[in-house]
Amino acid sequence: MMNIISTVLEMQQAALALRAMGKRIGFVPTMGNLHEGHLSLVRIARQHADVVAVSVFVNPAQFGPTEDFAAYPRTFEADRALCEQEGADLLFHPPVAEMYAEDASVRLVETSLSDTLCGAARPGHFDGVCTIVAKLFNVVLPHLAVFGEKDAQQLRVIRRMVRDLRFPVEILSGPTLREPDGLARSSRNQYLTPAQRPQAACLRLALDEAELLFSAGERDPRKIAAAMRALIAKAPDAQIDYVSIVDDETLQPLAGPISRPALAALAVWVGKPRLIDNAVLRP
Repeated sequence: MMNIISTVLEMQQAALALRAMGKRIGFVPTMGNLHEGHLSLVRIARQHADVVAVSVFVNPAQFGPTEDFAAYPRTFEADRALCEQEGADLLFHPPVAEMYAEDASVRLVETSLSDTLCGAARPGHFDGVCTIVAKLFNVVLPHLAVFGEKDAQQLRVIRRMVRDLRFPVEILSGPTLREPDGLARSSRNQYLTPAQRPQAACLRLALDEAELLFSAGERDPRKIAAAMRALIAKAPDAQIDYVSIVDDETLQPLAGPISRPALAALAVWVGKPRLIDNAVLRP
């Protein structure tokens, strides 16, 4: 039976008891509204750990002033059933008051990787992500944690946080799961209308175009990005937030030809939902 825990103290006590027994704890942090992409991360954790913990917590600190924290979908009963079905051992589902005191005044700030791509459009978002992930690491006490490669910037920010703050947590990544037409699986896909759904495949098509040009020898990031934008522009309901080719390690825009691994990343509004995707271009 999966153990559902809602308090910090109980979760820490459970984690300490497991560690005392020599158990290796794998952790998958989520904001709920789970889909197959999340479950694939649970499977990866299971491969590398004796005990798998999943958290379902909608984190208020990563929502901007124009983003509706209250409207974020909360589907705990469905999430619980999926976690149990997938064989998770622990489900941590705390109320906000357990994770943030009313007068909370400490927040983690990442200053290098967070100001480009999604961070440019959502100031403070990754500070909120770092803050809650650090809190969860201190509560769940995992040996390893698994994050999806679809959220490329988040994955790199978390790895930097773990490195710089010396968290004793191994960070693993899970490949992006896709629909048959290439659209990355996401909770936001449910907001696409029937007319918009096929148009949303333009994100993957744009990345395919980038990889095709790159494999053919194109190394100018401006030309690759321009080709990606032109393809997306064919979808009538698509509005580009950004299409960027950045250094895969620093996430900074490339000033010259691609000579080391680069991240082709994009965020596109397709009607209501803002969708993201990425691919790594390796010379």
